[in-house]
Amino acid sequence: MKSALPSAVSRPDPVLSFRPPLAALRELRAAARGSREKVAVSWEREDGNVFRFDVPLPERIAPKAMPGVRRLVERVAKFALWSAGGWRLRIAGPDAIVRPIVRAYAPKGARAFDVGFFSDLYSRPLVAEVVPLAKVPRTRERRVVVKNHADGNRIGFDLGASDFKISALKRGKVVFSKEFPWDPRNQPDPEYHHAKLTAGLREAASALGGRVDAIGGSTAGTLVGKRLGPASLIRAVLEKAPEKKDAARGLFERVEKDWGVPFEVFNDGDVTALAGSIAMKRTGILGIAMGSSEAAGYIDPDGALTGRVSELAFAPVDLDPGAARDEWSGDAGVGAMYFSQQAVNHLATSFGMAFPEAMPLPERLKRVQEAMEKREEIALRVYLLIGRYLAASAAWYREFYDFSNLMVLGRVTSGFGGEILLHAARTGLAAIDPALAEKTDVFMPDENARRLGQSVAAAQIPALRPSKR
Repeated sequence: MKSALPSAVSRPDPVLSFRPPLAALRELRAAARGSREKVAVSWEREDGNVFRFDVPLPERIAPKAMPGVRRLVERVAKFALWSAGGWRLRIAGPDAIVRPIVRAYAPKGARAFDVGFFSDLYSRPLVAEVVPLAKVPRTRERRVVVKNHADGNRIGFDLGASDFKISALKRGKVVFSKEFPWDPRNQPDPEYHHAKLTAGLREAASALGGRVDAIGGSTAGTLVGKRLGPASLIRAVLEKAPEKKDAARGLFERVEKDWGVPFEVFNDGDVTALAGSIAMKRTGILGIAMGSSEAAGYIDPDGALTGRVSELAFAPVDLDPGAARDEWSGDAGVGAMYFSQQAVNHLATSFGMAFPEAMPLPERLKRVQEAMEKREEIALRVYLLIGRYLAASAAWYREFYDFSNLMVLGRVTSGFGGEILLHAARTGLAAIDPALAEKTDVFMPDENARRLGQSVAAAQIPALRPSKR
């Protein structure tokens, strides 16, 4: 996958060492044809939800091939965790493959960051164990089918880190929409979060004449059911007032109790995908937002939200051991380093573009985008490579998500660079897997989807109680 552009830049091209996991998985499947051997990986999360992924194995693995097979299975286990979520890993297969993976998910193992994150998210220790194949549960996931409800008086909210937006709908028509500034990241008292959100909801309720039939929400951060997990919105509470952690995480449960109406809340990635689904009348959408990091959301082919974590910023997309390393998790080859401002910075500097050391990533992105508008070679190469990374990763994502629409959005995709990225992703996917490309639309949301907004989309999620219909 070399760049089609002339190479006038002397620095090495990072794409040359990019090793998509799907290529290795397909090679393994070919080698395992006719074999009944496998590694079965399953992650259980809240309410008995389970995601399982089986990796086929040949009946005999050559010693020199074992490290590569073990590495691939470990990457599958990690991707399954960060896409679906989980507090319990059950894995079956040859000891030489599965035992090192279980050890990696010990509190001080190689995946200590993952262990800490998900133990915190689910408020229970992460457990990893080798079990017989018969003890590995099948996939079983919560699904909330969204039917684009427009009946009754509805309120929707979208909570961000610097402001939140609330909309009120009366029989499908928006009668109120307002942005409210707030600073939740620096507030160690969860009463601040509750009071601010409640004040906004009351203002929206006034626009509906005081009658509210349902409330739907979108929020930054992770969720377990309706409880907040580790999230920037409550970071100050978690760090400065940990004794109030339960109150902070129970914000939405408290709001639901306050109002006593049908109430649903999902992470902002899922609701972004929902907005695209409603506005563009599509289902089976995986949305990838390229911003300060990589965010994701998913609507399944039946139009259902699944409650998956979908933190693809930490999900691996590159097997190369020398791949760029994520500063927070410490892992190499994960999505944030390929589909975000971090990726733009990494590629641009690799190709020789210089930035002042103190320049923040948003300003570096702006500099690259300005160069892109001038058709400068380095900027073109950056966007071509991100598009090609996305093509290879789209086929890989398809192993874990059932989608026919890949929606790409976010600040990185603005301007001419986004057009190049989109074109490179489409042509790259066609070269990698023509059959998959034929049935997968890689697109950016149109004006209708952008105009709809997450608060309006969220308002349409809950179904009214029969007495309200």
